[in-house]
Amino acid sequence: MTDYTKIHLGCGKKHIPGWFHVDALPLDHVDHVGRVEDLSFIPDESTDLIYACHVLEHFGRKTYMDALREWHRVLAPGGVLRLAVPDFAAAARLYLSGTLARGIEDVRGLVTGGQRDEYDFHGMIFDRDSLDADLRAVGFAETRLWDWRETEHSDMDDYSQAYMPHMDKENGTLVSLNIEAIKPR
Repeated sequence: MTDYTKIHLGCGKKHIPGWFHVDALPLDHVDHVGRVEDLSFIPDESTDLIYACHVLEHFGRKTYMDALREWHRVLAPGGVLRLAVPDFAAAARLYLSGTLARGIEDVRGLVTGGQRDEYDFHGMIFDRDSLDADLRAVGFAETRLWDWRETEHSDMDDYSQAYMPHMDKENGTLVSLNIEAIKPR
């Protein structure tokens, strides 16, 4: 029987040992190749933790809520949806500050995606208030910010650790909105 206790959605090249990995690309460590918004192969309420790092923004304005509903469906009561998305508010503040070395180019990828392949385009932007409201609208009871340093995957450098200036984790500005949502018991 497959263990769906911890699921890493849209994992790309990032592998977390002991987790079940879902991605559209058929990489060696991917356990299920397919779209992350279709988890029909996973039973209702069978997952304790879902991690989706810089995935939700790849959906459009009319489809991202469907993905959130599907992720809510597979989470067990008390389960956690751990999200990281580009923080539009942080990117906008930095851009408007006039202090970015390359101006708009420094925030362009956060807003539009890296556009390296057919999946690397962004269709949504989020700030804390809007994402919190969306998570509650699909049935999550509580949300909280999370710190990448305090997770079991903190040693994996992914976009939850995105700072400007790039990689300045001591003095830079975190431009990833890291938020967890808890399914009611």
